[in-house]
Amino acid sequence: MPAETIFSAANMLAMAGWLALLLAPRTPLVTWRIAGLAIPAALAALYVVLLAVHAPGAEGGFSSLADVAALFRTEGVLLAGWVHYLAFDLFLGAWMCRRGAAEGMNPWLVRLCLPPTFLAGPAGLLLFLALRLVAANRKEIRA
Repeated sequence: MPAETIFSAANMLAMAGWLALLLAPRTPLVTWRIAGLAIPAALAALYVVLLAVHAPGAEGGFSSLADVAALFRTEGVLLAGWVHYLAFDLFLGAWMCRRGAAEGMNPWLVRLCLPPTFLAGPAGLLLFLALRLVAANRKEIRA
């Protein structure tokens, strides 16, 4: 199967998970089973297959930035890296939804964190942690 087809299919699968989180950030079926488990697991399995097929014999490695750049010049390894991001960022988004619901965070605040998590995982995580801290401090002040 062409790498571009796999890329598109993986993106569509991840987008389905993100849409589900945006629509139902407090629904356990979505946050635990669909976006929190099934889709990330499917993407993780794809990642493992891509890595197993394309990493052996690829130039580069992980010991220097130049080696990483060389490794990602291999299209299949680059695709595996992208699928890695899709899997982990979605898993993180589902965790944020579950954590936010468990702590009584306003679901709109959690939703606010999902697009940056999809686009730039650590930035979305940082926003979520900051909003979570603010929300927790506001509850302490009211108590």
